[in-house]
Parts: sequence; structure tokens; C-alpha cells
Amino acid sequence: MRINYNVSAVIANNYLNKSDNKLQESMARLSSGLKIVNAKDNPAGLAMAKRMNSQIENLDQATQNSNDGISIMEIADGALSEIHEMLQRINELSVKASTGTLTDDDREIIDNEVKQLTEEIDRTAGEVEFNGQKLLDGSFDLRGYSDNQDMQVIYYSDTVIGGEYLVSLDVDFKADGTIEKVKGFKNGDDQANPPIPGIPGISDYEENAAVPSGTEVNWDGNIVSVKGVQGEEIKFRVSEPKTPAGLSINAHIALEGFGSLDMEIGANEGQQLAARIPKVSIELMGISNIDLSTQEGAKDALGRMDGAIKYVSSVRSRIGAYQNRLEHTVNNLDIISENMTAAYSRIMDTDMSEEMTEYTTLQVLSQASTSVLAQANERPAQVLQLLQ
Repeated sequence: MRINYNVSAVIANNYLNKSDNKLQESMARLSSGLKIVNAKDNPAGLAMAKRMNSQIENLDQATQNSNDGISIMEIADGALSEIHEMLQRINELSVKASTGTLTDDDREIIDNEVKQLTEEIDRTAGEVEFNGQKLLDGSFDLRGYSDNQDMQVIYYSDTVIGGEYLVSLDVDFKADGTIEKVKGFKNGDDQANPPIPGIPGISDYEENAAVPSGTEVNWDGNIVSVKGVQGEEIKFRVSEPKTPAGLSINAHIALEGFGSLDMEIGANEGQQLAARIPKVSIELMGISNIDLSTQEGAKDALGRMDGAIKYVSSVRSRIGAYQNRLEHTVNNLDIISENMTAAYSRIMDTDMSEEMTEYTTLQVLSQASTSVLAQANERPAQVLQLLQ
């Protein structure tokens, strides 16, 4: 028996410290509910879990962004629904004013209502907004620019490929500055300027033709619409130039191909939805100059109303498609977030029943180690019996 170095007590103390350390770790897991309390518990698991947690938080924000996008589409569609109703009313009034049973005085009254309705259409389209941002005024439409203020790009369809082009219009104007006739249209030239794809260019001109074969040119007020063979369309707002009469209006235009509402609908960079919301106005609908005060004007308006209703219908169908897509996006994000949360839980959350069993075992070992250490510390006192 040795009294200077009580090896039995040292061994018992070591095991007591180990049991006590493990007991503290078990208590930390039980009190926090986490399997990984400190980085030393599982360094690789902690790194993976933190990446997952960041992804989960990003998914939650992406879901909120998508829901905001749905709200935008709902607001825009609500306004367009009312615009549709007003267009239907104008169409009805056009039919009414076209009949020969009415007098011009009757048509004057009808025309007054139509003017109020067209003003309200423009007012509604110009004022509907979400979070202070206008939705139907062209803020989220494709952007196009021109170097000639007398011929500005106001609209082009999705099928028109972006780029820089040269266009030319030969226009006669009325005394009030509106277009009387578009006599010619050129797309590109024979040199360094290619034509807008999909719209026949200068090489497609027939002899002495003012407009290439396959190109449709229409005008209303100061708006010129040019349509290609596959439905490509571009619209210009044309002003009477300050140059001498008889000269064509030439412009280099840049169709940027962007300007849509970009919504972050994913957890990572580049996961965006570009929602194009076309501008809505009576000018783009082609009904800015309708006049129902005469029977001829009423018949002309009746012919234009079909195009106006189709235009608004196309915008509404686009917005409805975006809304459906966003709703599916939200559902998908919810499923991904649910599965990601489950994976995160498997790494980070402790199994309380298993941990409680471990805690009970460690508690018994700690108590047993304490008892054994106490007995080991009493052994040197037995040496005194040898000295008696």
C-alpha cells in the first residue's frame, strides 16, 4: 500500500472527470434540443447544416417574393378586368351609333360617353400600382430607343429579336398633325444595317413597291404599326418632322430586349422570373381617335374595337399565365423548404429519448465514480492500522 501516490484515487478521478464532461455535453443537448451544440461535436455536419439553414431562409424569402408577384398579377388583372368592361361598353355603343335610326344629336350624346370611357381607361391604366410602382404604364415593358424624336419606339412583341436597326417611314400628315397615310416603309439598307428579323427588309421590295411584300403597315392617329410575316410587330409614335416636306423619317432604333419585372423566385443567384407587363393605353389599342358623332365614325370605331379588346385580352392572358406559374413556383418552394428542413433536422436535432437514456447512464456512472473516489481516498488511512 502506498500513501504518497494514491493511484486508485487518480484513476477514479480521471473516470469521474470523463463522466462529468460527457454528462455536461448530454445536458447541453437536452437543454438545447440540438445534436450539434458546438462545432467540435460534428465539424462537417455543422458546416453542412449551416448551408442548409441559409438555403431554408432563402427559400422562405423566395416564397414571399413569389407571393408578392402573385399580388402584382392579381392587382393588374383586376384593373384590366375593369378596362375590359369599359371596352365592351364602347363596343356596344359603337354598334348602337352605327345604326341609321339614330340622329347625329343622338350620336353626339353617345360620343360624349365614349370620350369619358376612353379617358377613364387611360386613367385606370396609368394609376394602378403596387408598392408605389406603376404596373400598366409601360414601366415593366420591353425597352426600345430611337435617335430620332420624330419616330419613337413604343412597343414591340416578344418575337422581335433585340438589336440595333435602321428603319424609314414615308408619311403624309393631316393639318392637325396626325397621320393621313403611310406611303412607304423600309427596314434596313443595303449597307451595314440589317433588317429587323421577321419583318421583310429592303431586299424584299418588289419593283416600285412602297412596302415589302409580306409586311403589314397600319396607322391610327400618330401610331404606326408594322407587322411581319410570322406575327412580329413593332409600333412607332410618329410626329410631323421639322425637315422639309417629302423627306422620309429615318431612325436608328435600339431594341434592348429587357425592361421586364425581375422577381427573385429561388434561393440562389440567377433564379429569376422576368415578367413582361405590356403598356396599356387607348393609343396602343388603336382607339385614341374614334369618333361616334357620325355614322361613318361609329362604323370605323366598331372595326377598331375588336383589335382593342384582343390587345387587352392578350395582356390579361399573359398576366394570368405569370400568375399560374408563380402559384406553381410557391408550391414547389414550399415542398423544397419542407424537405430541406427535414434534412436539416436530421443533422441538427437531437433524439430526446435516446439522449435521455445516455444522460441516465452517464449520471449513474458519475455517481458511481464519485463513490469509488471517496473509497479510494480512504485507503491510505488504513496504513495507520499497520503502525499500531
